[in-house]
Amino acid sequence: MRIEPESDGVSASTKHLVFAYYVTGHGFGHATRVTEVVRHLIHAGHDVHVVTGAPDFVFTSEIQSPRLFIRKVLLDCGAVQADALTVDRLASLEKYSETAVKPRASILAKETEWLHSIKADLVVSDVVPVACRAAADAGIRSVCVTNFSWDFIYAEYVMAAGLHHRSIVWQIAEDYSHCEFLIRLPGYCPMPAFRDIIDVPLVVRRLHKSPKEVRKELGVADDVKLVILNFGGQPSGWKLKEDFLPSGWVCLVCGASDNDDLPPNFIKLAKDAYTPDLIAASDCMLGQDYFNEEPFLRNMLEYYQCGVEMIRRDLLTGHWRPYLERAISLKPCYEAGINGGEVAAHILQETAFGKNYASDKFSGARRLRDAIVLGYQLQRAPGRDVAIPEWYATAEDQLGHSSPSSPVDDEYTAFHSGIEDFDILHGDVQGLPDTVAFLKSLSELDEKHTRRERKAAANLFNWEEEIIVTRAPGRLDVMGGIADYSGSLVLQMPIREACHVALQRVHPSKHRLWKHAEARQNDKGGSPTAVLQIVSYGSELSNRGPTFDMDLSDFMEEGKPISYEKAKKYFAQDPSQKWAAYVAGAILVLMNEFGVQFEDSISMLVSSAVPEGKGVSSSASVEVASMAAIAAAHGLNISPRDLALLCQKVENHIVGAPCGVMDQMASSCGEANKLLAMICQPAEIVGLVEIPSHIRVWGIDSGIRHSVGGADYGSVRIGTFMGMKMIKSRASEELTEMCAANGLNYDEVEQDDIELLKQEASLDYLCNLSPHRFEALYAKTIPESISGEAFLKDYKNHNDPVTIIDQKCTYGVRAPTIHPIYENFRVKTFKSLLTSATSTDQLTALGELLYQCHYSYGACGLGSDGTDRLVHLVQEVQHSAASKSEGGTLYGAKITGGGSGGTVCVIGRNCLKSSEQIIEIQQRYKKATGYLPFIFEGSSPGAGKFGYLKLRRRPSLRKVYSCGDDVAVLGENNN
Repeated sequence: MRIEPESDGVSASTKHLVFAYYVTGHGFGHATRVTEVVRHLIHAGHDVHVVTGAPDFVFTSEIQSPRLFIRKVLLDCGAVQADALTVDRLASLEKYSETAVKPRASILAKETEWLHSIKADLVVSDVVPVACRAAADAGIRSVCVTNFSWDFIYAEYVMAAGLHHRSIVWQIAEDYSHCEFLIRLPGYCPMPAFRDIIDVPLVVRRLHKSPKEVRKELGVADDVKLVILNFGGQPSGWKLKEDFLPSGWVCLVCGASDNDDLPPNFIKLAKDAYTPDLIAASDCMLGQDYFNEEPFLRNMLEYYQCGVEMIRRDLLTGHWRPYLERAISLKPCYEAGINGGEVAAHILQETAFGKNYASDKFSGARRLRDAIVLGYQLQRAPGRDVAIPEWYATAEDQLGHSSPSSPVDDEYTAFHSGIEDFDILHGDVQGLPDTVAFLKSLSELDEKHTRRERKAAANLFNWEEEIIVTRAPGRLDVMGGIADYSGSLVLQMPIREACHVALQRVHPSKHRLWKHAEARQNDKGGSPTAVLQIVSYGSELSNRGPTFDMDLSDFMEEGKPISYEKAKKYFAQDPSQKWAAYVAGAILVLMNEFGVQFEDSISMLVSSAVPEGKGVSSSASVEVASMAAIAAAHGLNISPRDLALLCQKVENHIVGAPCGVMDQMASSCGEANKLLAMICQPAEIVGLVEIPSHIRVWGIDSGIRHSVGGADYGSVRIGTFMGMKMIKSRASEELTEMCAANGLNYDEVEQDDIELLKQEASLDYLCNLSPHRFEALYAKTIPESISGEAFLKDYKNHNDPVTIIDQKCTYGVRAPTIHPIYENFRVKTFKSLLTSATSTDQLTALGELLYQCHYSYGACGLGSDGTDRLVHLVQEVQHSAASKSEGGTLYGAKITGGGSGGTVCVIGRNCLKSSEQIIEIQQRYKKATGYLPFIFEGSSPGAGKFGYLKLRRRPSLRKVYSCGDDVAVLGENNN
């Protein structure tokens, strides 16, 4: 990009103003752009007091003026990084709490006093939340200048690190609401807390030296290609190597440690090097990714054709060449201004003079509510989803008047149009409208698309070859839940929403590789080898990479499949592509468990309508559909039960989530409108239970994101296995004492009571212990909680292969032990009641069992405010006069799955009034929380019942496009 000579800047003012400019503690990027705005304000004759934690040289290298005052105070902390590429979400929230939440009162008092002492005319924030509130307390106007805000960034952290930090986000949003308006910079994220917005051009710092001068000082010839590595630090343990760069390239390294020894083609830059000069002298820049604002910056770069996304695995392993070559071939088309610093300074000056850029200001909660809802609405790009955290602002859920529709709602009208594009060589769509819609989306892949994932998918398949399509639904946990890993009976219903996978197996010589994957193959030399390429739809909704690729040889080591632990680390190295473990993990499991050799390349398209984070087994549906597609393509005849067990291995050992098997079993073995009854020891299907026609089941989403990999779920599971170990130990002690009293050896004892003790001393599953035996012998011996250290000292281990005890943690034991013992009894009772005579007492008893289960979850620590509120609303409706006048409508509700948020299961009478009351609960929940719940109703067949489709595109309908090199470009731009 050419830097044009700067204009005369902000016009000099006859009136002297004082600005207080607060700078976030998140890296140097904010401080450097602030410097450009401040330079123009000082040039206009004003004083600027910069409040920052950044080093002085960031400002003084550009501004030498007595009108610049630097006050070293840190009032926020930004994102805490585990290394240069990874954000530690929990640490970020905890540090912000220590920095800005706990000392909040003293910060506000001190800042208010300071603002008065300097006689500030205007407070500017980039983008420190508390600065806006302090300005309001001091009676001074405030303006924010930024491309993202911390309420949006931290909202995603809360989802991953724990909802108990949620108040931080609301406090930040409330602080921002005191800001008069936002000066919004390009590449912006959604910023719901701001009502009034002024867009300005890019803020670009001026050059001090020409590119020729910079290259001369560095000793780099004009014909050498120059890339600048600008991460602000490198990942821990990462070593740059000479062969990372193609011949004729040199890399400038920012932020390298003084102790780092760099290869000869890498140049270490000084800490205070002036990066604008260095960037202007370089041919391209290599910057960092995987911050929440990254998708929006990436979209801007791609829109102006000046950026290529490098997957992290290639970054760390030094496979840079195809990306660098592609980057220097781009022809950027950005033609907008680069004088954003000047424009912003002028707006700030005019605001300080008294000009009103904002609309009439509402007060208090109304303005904040309007800012959140309208701010989100105004910043939604038409026709494109953005990554707004669900409970914070939920797309159409927040703005519409009805439950968000599933993708299947509008698909009936296009039923035949999807099928007629293909010859179905095997299988049947079974009248499923979502499957027809998926086939239609396949037929439209070769049309022109603008979304990144659609571009990548457009070049995924060879239409001359056959394609396998599989389908696996999510599930609603009606009864059983977390007792599955304790061997309980569970009752699960497959839901209407499902995941589809399209897979093509092709010889490596015919595989259409993305450009960087092709370059990787060429670097290895020899004949083409098998490559896995995956496209996943919906990536922008969850800030993950839309594509994944790997050489299947990466799964082999010394002629054998790698271990699950190595695979887990392999997928974990790039958080934006960790999702691929759910899909690609199936290949490694088939290698290890069945000895399958994968010699052909594989292309996969994953499209799931099962909402993530709602506790309806979105991950299991992806695993089951993927495993089924891979098995079908390779001629493997695997029963639905065995397929589910294989998928559990994927989630337990490769993804690293300590779930039981009921999710995968329901998705694989379930049937529409029936409850799958299964004893999880490990997976014994005992039948399919018809739901009586007078009974109906719904799921209502709380909007609180559920994660089976979360800390609470794992801690409760550990506590459960600790309790079982204590019970077995106590049973062994009782048995020894009884044998000693009778003068008998262990094997000589035959009495019935001693036989029971024998069984209990060797329990495989906690649910095999009856409630009355637990109460009679063991209840008083189980502690409320125990530290990991104390447990390991007394019991050595807890015999759970998928969780690890942390010696420093304290685990609840009593409640997690009691829950599965009684839950197994509740599920058996529930199953029996379903086949009993139709009566109000039947419905009342079924509902009571749900309520008992719900409160038992809460006792384990797996409840949430949202799910408790929904259950309470069901109870209010149940006991209302309107319900009683109908002879009863809704009868019970419970949290589902792994708990800690997600979906509530509701049971009631199958009548119109019940459905109306479900809608009433939905609306009341929205009124109380601002979130409109998704309602799950309806059912569909499991993957086993669906089987698979084998398709071939009909030649007469095949559209042929001459894409030339563009095919490769599209692939690379989306990886």
